[in-house]
Amino acid sequence: MLLLAENIPPGGPDSTALSARIGALNDRFRHHSAHDVLTHALRGMERIALVSSFGAESVVLLHMAAVIDRATPVLFIDTEMLFTETLVYQNELAERLGLTNLRILHAADIARQDPDGTLHRTNPDACCALRKTAPLDAALAKFDGWITGRKRYQSAGRAALEFFEPEDGTGRIKINPLAHWATEDLRDYIDENRLPRHPLVARGYASIGCAPCTSPVAAGEDPRAGRWRGREKDECGIHFIDGRATRKGQTA
Repeated sequence: MLLLAENIPPGGPDSTALSARIGALNDRFRHHSAHDVLTHALRGMERIALVSSFGAESVVLLHMAAVIDRATPVLFIDTEMLFTETLVYQNELAERLGLTNLRILHAADIARQDPDGTLHRTNPDACCALRKTAPLDAALAKFDGWITGRKRYQSAGRAALEFFEPEDGTGRIKINPLAHWATEDLRDYIDENRLPRHPLVARGYASIGCAPCTSPVAAGEDPRAGRWRGREKDECGIHFIDGRATRKGQTA
């Protein structure tokens, strides 16, 4: 049975009905596995995409999706500020997993809005909006829902993450199959399936984004502590809670 709205009206979905559907999904899958949640998303819902950074832990969800359906639309945002290692890893991993529907997204207006490539220093939120949020929003307009690799343990702002959640103002559903996984679960899955790790993981990068805004993480720090270090920011703006980007110390 489909629990996602199949025909969203032009004026937007009914938020009450959408909340009820999401509540029903979370109740139904509360004690199910990540594989069950992902299988339902890819086989029981329509117009669903997987959004991946091809970062430190991305291989787990990408491998699961490839096993279920290699034709799953996979959206990868090339911000033009990524580590070279990420671009190489993305290409090699997509080939190894046999992903047949990889879509690489680019921002449309970088030359005008950030001609010298320094926007990340003066206004990192604006840089993320330009290079990540805008191209993803445009690509997701064709979908009713999208799959993320977020997990509760990654930061305080994700501590109450559910399998299914609404995306403010769009009527889309966000699906987080790995929400309840711990670092040990990820490590075991990667080892058991002999999957390649992002090369920067061995150098202490627990969460990997754009090169100028990412640094290694020390023992005992949150996995996302190396993102925008020294700034009151730990989300790029793609993920929102109650209409605003999460910050350190917030709860979902």
